[in-house]
Amino acid sequence: MRTSTRVGIIIAVLILVVAAGAWAGRGRFLDLAADKVIQKFQTTSCEQLQAKKDEPKSIMEKVAVAFLRSDPEARVAFIDRIAAPVMNKMLECGMIQ
Repeated sequence: MRTSTRVGIIIAVLILVVAAGAWAGRGRFLDLAADKVIQKFQTTSCEQLQAKKDEPKSIMEKVAVAFLRSDPEARVAFIDRIAAPVMNKMLECGMIQ
């Protein structure tokens, strides 16, 4: 199987998983995603965050962002959950001037 075909299949599966998660329990999906983002910011050093800032996003991150863009209610709930921990870390690290 060619690499581009495999990537296409993986993306399709991920979209289905995200859609199923949204359908079955959007709140649970958002909780897991928010917890992952919060944990990343709480356990990563400022230097590591700066280095990761310019790295390309994973397929899963791209799918999650697409989901949040398509669902305003989910986006608000997600941002409400992660805003304080993420902004605090960014201020501590000098990422916000």
